Amino acid sequence: MKTKTVIFGLMALLLAGCGLGQAGENGDEPQEITVFAASSLTDAFTELAATFEAQNEGVEMVLNFAGSSQLAAQLSEGAVADVFAPANPAQMEAVVDNGRIAAGSEKLFVSNRLTVIVPDDNPAEITALKDLAQPGVQMILAVEGVPVRQYTDEIVAALPADFQTQFYGNLVSEEDNVRQVAAKIALGEADAGIVYTSDVTPDIATQVRQIPIPEAQNVVAAYPIAPLADAPSPTLAQSFIDFVLSDKGQAILSRWGFGPPPID
Repeated sequence: MKTKTVIFGLMALLLAGCGLGQAGENGDEPQEITVFAASSLTDAFTELAATFEAQNEGVEMVLNFAGSSQLAAQLSEGAVADVFAPANPAQMEAVVDNGRIAAGSEKLFVSNRLTVIVPDDNPAEITALKDLAQPGVQMILAVEGVPVRQYTDEIVAALPADFQTQFYGNLVSEEDNVRQVAAKIALGEADAGIVYTSDVTPDIATQVRQIPIPEAQNVVAAYPIAPLADAPSPTLAQSFIDFVLSDKGQAILSRWGFGPPPID
């Protein structure tokens, strides 16, 4: 399995015309499937890909993780891929509108929730969402356009105007994706950040504390998945999507903190 970060003009070395689980024409090269996935899916999709490879001899997964808006931009500019799995429907729609994904082929496959995280020593003594608007709190969010920021903005927009002003006034850094937010809070580089609950992974769980966002104020993050209309390996693409939607695939996602897909 290969894992890649954001690479514009990504060149895919995909072998067309090979059946699922079969090697290349000479029988000595693996068949690749390239998946563009939101950074919040890093751990879950790494395990999903390893399991899929184990079940399909001769298949090699190429995983490209980044902010969903960055991935959508790459795909809209012609980057080659087989599957796209962003963290919200808006980024999927952008690629559909660009003609790279057939309308109606996308399916919601998982859900998530947002949470406030603070360093384990909680220097700003934050105990609730409202504390993020207190004077002097240093806060990190993802950049505008990234799904977790869009969900965050949706939560904040429903709160009083004075909270909104103070909240955004405390913003000291904006990161390209949600995993960068989580990493910086774990390192103590700010007092608080907002991420998905699934981003509190085992490698940072002892370095941060979660401050739950009340159910009435939280939002459900819905993740869609779809094959690219011009996927080099369309059969493999659909097979991987079917695996993600299967009971086994959903169990892996659940272990990494994701919820079931929202009901349409």
